[in-house]
Amino acid sequence: MASPTGSDRLLRGAVRHTAGTTAALLLCSVAGAACSLAVPALAGTTLDLVLRRQPGSGTWLLWTAVLLAAEVLLETGSVLLTQLANARATAWIRLRALGGLLGTAPHRAAPHSGGDVATRLCVNATDSGTAPAALATSLSSVLVPIGALVALALIHVWTAVVFVAGLPLLLLLLRAFATQSSDSVGQYQRAQGAVATRLAEALAGARTIAAADTARHEEERVLAPLPELTRHGTRMWRVHGRAVARSGVLLPLLTTAVVAVAGVGLAAGAVSVGGLLAASRYAALAAGIGGVAAPLGTLVRARSAGRRTAELADLAPMAHGSAVLPPDAPGDLQLRGVRVTRDGVPLITDVTLSICGGTTVAVVGRSGAGKSTLAAVAGRLTDPDAGSVLLDGVDLAELSRSELRGATSYAFPRPVFDGGATPTVGAALAAGTGPAGGPAATASVRDAATAACADTFIRLLPLGYDTPVDGSPLSGGETQRLGLARAFMSRGRLMILDDATSSLDTATERQVEAALAAPSRACTRLIVAHRVSTAARADQVVWMEAGRVRRSAPHSRLWEESEYRAVFTAEVRPADAPRRSTGPDAPPEPAGSGAPPPAPVPGTGAGG
Repeated sequence: MASPTGSDRLLRGAVRHTAGTTAALLLCSVAGAACSLAVPALAGTTLDLVLRRQPGSGTWLLWTAVLLAAEVLLETGSVLLTQLANARATAWIRLRALGGLLGTAPHRAAPHSGGDVATRLCVNATDSGTAPAALATSLSSVLVPIGALVALALIHVWTAVVFVAGLPLLLLLLRAFATQSSDSVGQYQRAQGAVATRLAEALAGARTIAAADTARHEEERVLAPLPELTRHGTRMWRVHGRAVARSGVLLPLLTTAVVAVAGVGLAAGAVSVGGLLAASRYAALAAGIGGVAAPLGTLVRARSAGRRTAELADLAPMAHGSAVLPPDAPGDLQLRGVRVTRDGVPLITDVTLSICGGTTVAVVGRSGAGKSTLAAVAGRLTDPDAGSVLLDGVDLAELSRSELRGATSYAFPRPVFDGGATPTVGAALAAGTGPAGGPAATASVRDAATAACADTFIRLLPLGYDTPVDGSPLSGGETQRLGLARAFMSRGRLMILDDATSSLDTATERQVEAALAAPSRACTRLIVAHRVSTAARADQVVWMEAGRVRRSAPHSRLWEESEYRAVFTAEVRPADAPRRSTGPDAPPEPAGSGAPPPAPVPGTGAGG
């Protein structure tokens, strides 16, 4: 969880961002407070003039009416400025949190589930965004009772003494409210996040839930945090209710005591009738110090929510340099002693590779061997804990962000698309990789889609390339082909396909591989592969095992080893099992493990 310091830093940034609006709100609130303090004095003076039948009472009455109208207008302006400040601060906080989430390495963002992130960006960011306006209004809400107390002392000193005598009880009430409210609000917000996280997981697995007929069980799982949510919510409202009830008893008693003392002063001739009227009004305004509880409660909620939002905003960003790649370089990729560890578990260890530019390299191995981690490091989706990765002799960490992403492209097994303001299929393919627009962009998108064998089914969509992404009924294989098309849009020197063809049929996969090998798309290709045909068509195969490179050689040479063949069979022995015996009583090799390697497809540049 983010520290209070992180929350306070985020809220201070929101205050600075809304400085103009907040300053206007503060001025408006202070001016309104001044009007509120001036009206009782003017009203009391007017009443005394009327009772004494002295001239000038009409002028004082007019000024009283003017100040009352100004007070109403300033209050209206304060409400409008409060909403404006809230909106601007919330937008800034959301952008900061979203920037932290998207700017960090994926493994750092992974612990935050979709539902939890949605809660932090929507509910918690909204609560955090109320801090600047609450801070401004809390200052004005303190000025009014202080000014009223000073006015009471000027009217009759004993009225102020009586009110001050009750202040310690009121301050203890406010302190207890702030302390207890902070804890209950934080627990309530965490329970909200837990419900949202489970709901997002259930929505993502809706088909599995329906197929397994576990809807009732899943409903119970999603709603399991509700008792905790109810408990903390009830506690939160009880704290608020007790504060309101106690202040509802204490404040009228203070007001009554002040009016009583002023009445005694009136009987003794020390206070005029107008002074009594003003004293009763100032007693009510001074008692309004209990109104500080409202902005105080808002600040408490904002600070508690800020801790959750700051967890996203404070995620460590991936630092980028300013270096550029040498022009016309072939795309040589080197990994030197690369090690990646997560939560104390080594994912890949001491990986050293040298891949020549323009070649196709397949990365194979059993599940958990470290293939995807290697792919993530190779294009700097994550940084290694040790070692370095170089592209054409330049460390990836030294490249600028634009240079790095312009030189690399990725395709994944489950790609996600967003076309920005116009989320169509064509816009989604071009987003972040293709030309800005116009005929050239359209031609490039269709060329990439054709290479990925996606153009045919895209044209069959209701609006073709202009079909909204969310309204496109796509299968898993079609979605993967769109992901490949987006990768083909890039003209970089390194393309990484992380199991990006797993849902393609064999014929389509061969067409995609032929497109990859076309001279127009000459680049270095790193392919995380599970099919023997993909490995057979690669120039080189990197065989991963337990996070290390066991061997790197052409497929035809590796195929001579039974353990390499077992990587591609359905029945594989566990990685930590003893080597297969070759004696007369040894069980037979898995079916197909001794088959010769598939013949390379002509023109793919496959080795072996």
